[in-house]
Amino acid sequence: MENNMRSADMKRINTPELAQAFIDEQVNAVRAQVGDKKVLLALSGGVDSSVVAALLIKAIGKQLVCVHVNHGLMRKGESEQVIEVFQNQMDANLIYVDATDRFLDLLAGVDEPERKRKIIGGEFIKVFEEEARKLKGIDFLAQGTIYPDILESDGVKAHHNVGGLPDDFDFQLVEPVRLLFKDEVRCVGHALGLPASMVERQPFPGPGLGVRCLGAITRDRLAALRESDAILREEFDAAGLAERVWQFFTVVPDFRSTGVRDGKRAFDWPVIIRAVNTVDAMTATVPEIDWPVLKKITQRILAEVPGVCRVLYDLTPKPVGTIEWE
Repeated sequence: MENNMRSADMKRINTPELAQAFIDEQVNAVRAQVGDKKVLLALSGGVDSSVVAALLIKAIGKQLVCVHVNHGLMRKGESEQVIEVFQNQMDANLIYVDATDRFLDLLAGVDEPERKRKIIGGEFIKVFEEEARKLKGIDFLAQGTIYPDILESDGVKAHHNVGGLPDDFDFQLVEPVRLLFKDEVRCVGHALGLPASMVERQPFPGPGLGVRCLGAITRDRLAALRESDAILREEFDAAGLAERVWQFFTVVPDFRSTGVRDGKRAFDWPVIIRAVNTVDAMTATVPEIDWPVLKKITQRILAEVPGVCRVLYDLTPKPVGTIEWE
């Protein structure tokens, strides 16, 4: 893009009025850039890609082609929400690809964290490339690049959603939120009418639950992870903690411990709760969660999630521990 740096007089977008003015400006800019051509977008369901999708739907409607790849490592209900919001409510031109088996088969027996990440990231690009090659008349690629991506890459565009597509695609980039910080993107998302659960979505690693299902991923442990994470989110929401805790999730390690269930010995997995508060993600503290809340979460996980016999709370700050376990 011709302008990849914020001007000194650019106002922070922190009110509905400023967000609407930004939307109007970008709708006009996108229409001028794209004309009657088609635009392709990898729609992960994260904040950045979701806001870009909603903005481009407003600007060019069906000229936008969204591709949502479900790699089987999403949190409970996330792919369903993408379909509900964008296809059912916004009438988006959405291609949904359920690649769960493809990803999990490749990951079978792989326990080294960095190798897991490379497999997930590399296969995502392959799936997206395959879908892109099926489409005709695509001239533009939309990305949810935001201003920290530009700053952290020293002025060279680097984005977590789609990178590494073959050069022969020769797409022109459409990056309408590239000069915004994350809080500004959220403000624009609210103004576009996206649900709060999507706009306020917590940071979620690209490999998804793949780095929280520790060691070699198995389908049964992945299911336990997804269900326990959903319970944690429900109970933090109910307790009013979702707005006060920066990030929270569960982890299921690749080992079992002894327990007792229905009077018989059980040999099942532990679930580890991780919750942190941070400003810059470089350091993080662990919030003190009221005992009744932790007790209820524990009771629900033990009662509702098969294969689990313990629930633990990770008390480790950063440093020494990282926010994610892998």
